[in-house]
Amino acid sequence: MMNKKAKIYVAGHQGLVGSALMRELQEQDFTNIVTRTPQQLDLRSQADVHYFFATEKPDYVFLAAAKVGGIKANNDQPAAFMYDNVMINTNVIHAAYKYGVTKLLFLGSSCIYPRDCAQPIKEDYLLTGPLEETNKAYAVAKIAGIQLCQAYNTQYKTNFIAAMPTNLYGPGDTFDVARSHVIPALITKFHKAKQENKNQVVLWGTGKPRREFLHVDDCAQALVHLMHNYRSNEIINVGTGVDISIAELGLLIKEVVGFTGNIVFDSNYPDGTPQKLLNIKKITELGWQANIDLKKGLEKTYDWFLLHGPSQQHSFFSAKRYDS
Repeated sequence: MMNKKAKIYVAGHQGLVGSALMRELQEQDFTNIVTRTPQQLDLRSQADVHYFFATEKPDYVFLAAAKVGGIKANNDQPAAFMYDNVMINTNVIHAAYKYGVTKLLFLGSSCIYPRDCAQPIKEDYLLTGPLEETNKAYAVAKIAGIQLCQAYNTQYKTNFIAAMPTNLYGPGDTFDVARSHVIPALITKFHKAKQENKNQVVLWGTGKPRREFLHVDDCAQALVHLMHNYRSNEIINVGTGVDISIAELGLLIKEVVGFTGNIVFDSNYPDGTPQKLLNIKKITELGWQANIDLKKGLEKTYDWFLLHGPSQQHSFFSAKRYDS
């Protein structure tokens, strides 16, 4: 269990997951939280990361920093996604070992699993088949982070754990259609179409793929729960155990936004993985489950969007600094 006065470093505290972790930790009365913006600390720089750890000496680390994006961003920038994420993971994990961090939680992604593996996806399906090509670079970087945690645990007896959340959404997301994931992209599209009185919204792909969605506040609760209660060299899934088709999701977001036109699917764009539904037996046996219903979560997310506007970009790293 983390002591309330323990020093906790949240890497990526301005991002979707990191900002939710900040809210959750503060709600649980953790007061000694350390953060750095990308401008203050470039996690791709080994020297800068080691200086930070040597100076601050955090007890616990939530490694939620990453270069993230949707299908288009992953397709357009595979080298950047690979390089940035491998460097971030390697530098932070090694520094956590070198400077005696008590426990580190590495945030992975459900995209690490093979494209066509059996559903729901069990943790031991990792590395049993080919990855989805549209986000392969990001997935390989995340797999490298997992393997690095496991290697340090084996060789140096560290306590580094790796959590694999399903598709996340919620306040603080990136709503730029060119860089965002499916829910914020659809919210932006439907909102803009409503404002411009359009009679239809075009969605990428066929609408047939099925996805599981977890509100980021539920994810943050799960990650803190795991930091308290999980110690293993094996990865652990974090999800709801329920999926929905992209077509059904489109109808749901259309209703939440209040758009009255039609939905048209453009099959010239890729669908990505046919289905991604996680097996969450391990985490439910640890006493955690998601609480936020998808529709209610979408309503909360749209309310946040209306307050902050599509110009508010809350990715883990700013596009100007890290996409160049």
